[in-house]
Amino acid sequence: MPPTIRSRRSHRLLAAAAGLATVGALAAAIPASAHQDKATPSHHQGSGRYQDVQLLSFNDLHGNLEPPTGSSGRVTELQADGTTKTVDAGGVEYLATHLRNARQGNKYSITAAAGDMVGASPLISGLFHDEPTIEALNGLDLDVTSVGNHEFDEGAKELARLQKGGCHPTDGCSGGQKFTGADFPYLAANVTDEKSGKPILKPYWVWKKNGVKVGFIGVTLEGTPNIVSAEGVKGLKFGDEVETINKYARELQRQGVKSIVALIHEGGSPASTAYNYDCDSPGAGDGISGPIVDIAKNVTPAVDALITGHTHQAYACTIPDPAGRPRMVTSASSFGRLYTDTTLTYDRWTGDIARTAVKSANHVVTRDVAKAADMTTLITKWKTLSAPVASRPIGYIAGDIGNTGTESQAGDLIADAQLAYAKSVDPEADLALMNPGGIRAGFTYTASGGEGDGVVTYGEAYTVQPFANTVNLVDLTGAQVITALQQQVSGANEASPKILQISKGLTYTLDLTKTGAARVVADSVKLDGTAIDPAATYRVAMNSFLAGGGDGFAELGKGGNVRVGGDDLAALGTYLTANSSAASPYPVPAANRITVLK
Repeated sequence: MPPTIRSRRSHRLLAAAAGLATVGALAAAIPASAHQDKATPSHHQGSGRYQDVQLLSFNDLHGNLEPPTGSSGRVTELQADGTTKTVDAGGVEYLATHLRNARQGNKYSITAAAGDMVGASPLISGLFHDEPTIEALNGLDLDVTSVGNHEFDEGAKELARLQKGGCHPTDGCSGGQKFTGADFPYLAANVTDEKSGKPILKPYWVWKKNGVKVGFIGVTLEGTPNIVSAEGVKGLKFGDEVETINKYARELQRQGVKSIVALIHEGGSPASTAYNYDCDSPGAGDGISGPIVDIAKNVTPAVDALITGHTHQAYACTIPDPAGRPRMVTSASSFGRLYTDTTLTYDRWTGDIARTAVKSANHVVTRDVAKAADMTTLITKWKTLSAPVASRPIGYIAGDIGNTGTESQAGDLIADAQLAYAKSVDPEADLALMNPGGIRAGFTYTASGGEGDGVVTYGEAYTVQPFANTVNLVDLTGAQVITALQQQVSGANEASPKILQISKGLTYTLDLTKTGAARVVADSVKLDGTAIDPAATYRVAMNSFLAGGGDGFAELGKGGNVRVGGDDLAALGTYLTANSSAASPYPVPAANRITVLK
């Protein structure tokens, strides 16, 4: 990053930090559908009583420095005639340009994020423990972010290093230079040390300029321990989102900060995938569901807006607060494809936000603008360092192998690769299970570089499966296998099912006309055409995350005779190399192992 950017950034932080209280969380956004009260006094930029504050926000970047490929690099746009079209989007070279253009003419501008800036990242960032992404976020002039669940993939100590800087304890200094850390605060109000009970990072942060004060409180979802490896959250406690936000909102109010935004790494699902869908039609928040709805309805009215994430969805809605007043709730999809532009109208007489004047809308990070030169330099630097590893071919595919759907083509491929690895170390292995959240992208047939169409490089495979889990083998009874399949659609996963991807030979029926565990038709579960015997013992392969009971699959954490195997990405590479060639590429899987009844 050019010294001028870092020095300017440091000056900004020092100026904003003068007289700050602890540190608060991220900003919230308010939807394009929010209506302005005609009785509200004029609030033009720079007017005496009312001051417009621009809040730019995004979430779930996941280290996507280069433009993401395939469906991960497109957004759906609703047209005036009701049809939709897809638009290519994303890439920090373009995100930087869009954010800088948006800030033009806005002297009071804040940029905030809602977690998962790092983790599950493409190789260009993940290979270097996401130092490149932190460097990019510094260049984007990010002011503040909440933590997300993926900030804990490598544990609290590594998160602290990303915040404060320093070389990696095992891999040393990437590129031979000391890592200086984030110029912006990470907020973790509801993540506390089990022993001390204190937040591991700052719970909130206050932005100040010419008498205008906006506080940010940052939290991640309370269920983080269920979706992160046990080692990553060891010694940590994750508190209730609403209770935590309300607690620190009271603290900010005691300090005289009345304008408050919550940065929440938890989200919802709108009724439409179009980023510009009006989720307030016909009524406030009618078009959105999921955990964020209950959170929004219970967070204190003292909070003026909620900026959210985690679900990778796009929305800008109003949801009534506990006092029945509409309040903006926004999310900007994922991977840097969108950013949200929210106008918070600050009332200098009250020190609060005039909520009826809040406006918000999501904007596409299109690729038809000039690339930001400093981001191009940054990408070139890290791509050069990663190239010897990233460009190595590991296999060939006959077409796109996607990661979407109840059973995905990529899921079949990865589960088969893990079963093949398991059989290589234990011929008694019977089946393999893969969590869908661990498959971060599909395999794209079109070449991403100079490797040629159909070639799968190590860098591309890393983007698909970046978590560095091991492939473990455990003994489970047939009854436990069936229970684990039922946990896909019951208990913690009932509201939002997590359908395991299964290896060849395992088949069953998923009846979505039923509810809870009954959705898995127990007597339909078969292995190589023979019904699973509840009393028999099966040797099951899965990644270390699932073997620890992750994603709500407690039954998988009860396996016996555990054998910790090798790296899951290496298993995938070995399988592709052995089962494909330029002349005989790996066929696109049929994804027909799970029969779905609707």
